Amino acid sequence: MKEMKLFLGPQHPGMHGNASVHMFVDGDIIKRSYLLPGMLHRGFEKQMERKLWVNNIALIPRVCVPEPDINEMSFAIATEKLLKLEIPERAHWIRMIILELARISAHLMAYGGIGGPTGNYTLMYHAQLDRNLILDIFEKITGARVYHQYIVIGGVRQDLPVGITKEILEFVNDLESRLVEYRDLGIDNASMIMRIKDTIMLPKEVVWELGVTGIGMRSAVGKAYDIRKVAPYARYDQVEFEVPTSSYSDARARLDIKIKEVQQSINIIKQCIEKMPEGPVRVKPGRGQSMRWTVPKGHVYAPIESSRGEFGYYMVSNGGTTPWRVGVRGASYPQGLLGIEKYLPGTRIDDAALWVDTMGICAPEIDR
Repeated sequence: MKEMKLFLGPQHPGMHGNASVHMFVDGDIIKRSYLLPGMLHRGFEKQMERKLWVNNIALIPRVCVPEPDINEMSFAIATEKLLKLEIPERAHWIRMIILELARISAHLMAYGGIGGPTGNYTLMYHAQLDRNLILDIFEKITGARVYHQYIVIGGVRQDLPVGITKEILEFVNDLESRLVEYRDLGIDNASMIMRIKDTIMLPKEVVWELGVTGIGMRSAVGKAYDIRKVAPYARYDQVEFEVPTSSYSDARARLDIKIKEVQQSINIIKQCIEKMPEGPVRVKPGRGQSMRWTVPKGHVYAPIESSRGEFGYYMVSNGGTTPWRVGVRGASYPQGLLGIEKYLPGTRIDDAALWVDTMGICAPEIDR
């Protein structure tokens, strides 16, 4: 028996959730591979077509658990476009604070997660601690640590609690002061460099062939393509930030961009807190307090920038009380499904987890 079948995940520290990569190996070289998303959260698109517009807000965060707020934002923007609804100014800035905190949380989870398959558990513990501090902030703002249901159609569910902006500033300032330490523990660590340098390359042609966006694109082709820049939503056109890029796409370059993006998110959060006006945070899109309001006929695509790349909802309304059709553009679908099948073969077994982690794969986005 020359070829053997092995499983990466779901118990492996380098695999997200209960997904698994099925690998057919010859020695320690992967010959064939495919992803089994895990069937933990699935069928979202059809479920959304059977639920009221408002009720979908409780369902959609599960499309990507580590970064659930992007689902709330894309769904809300799409519905608001169909309704031709303009939300209060303050709500735009609050949404940006929530999204950037979620972005930092997702990057820390991925950056620290690389410590599992490389044996660098100190990095993982540090990253998880800071991520938990972000979840503490989310809990104070929304009442929940993971599924927030805070960004809703018409704005945000409620205003920020008193004193929370000061706590957010203290956290991001403290995190910013320790980013050098994160680099020393991770991408600049001599033992880590041996594992992540010149490993899991992503050629330029793969980006165009698969439709890879986000860090995968920005590292491989050096193109600063970011929805927050090319098609700004909320008030991203009123804040200053850079889009880190690279012209060399190995695992180390992608992790380097993640840390640089954490710095940019910190900069955005500070500007949001400084520029955020007072005022209402939500408008009611329906009549009175009824949940069975209708949305005018039409179709719309609402893309936003997730930590993994372009994420969006395509939605069609037939004028009813539920969406008629919903399609989710999962940011990690190209590299998470097609990339694993086509480009993971030829690499070593112990590098498979590096692909999953540095490419930013969120399994429910694929099994949606």
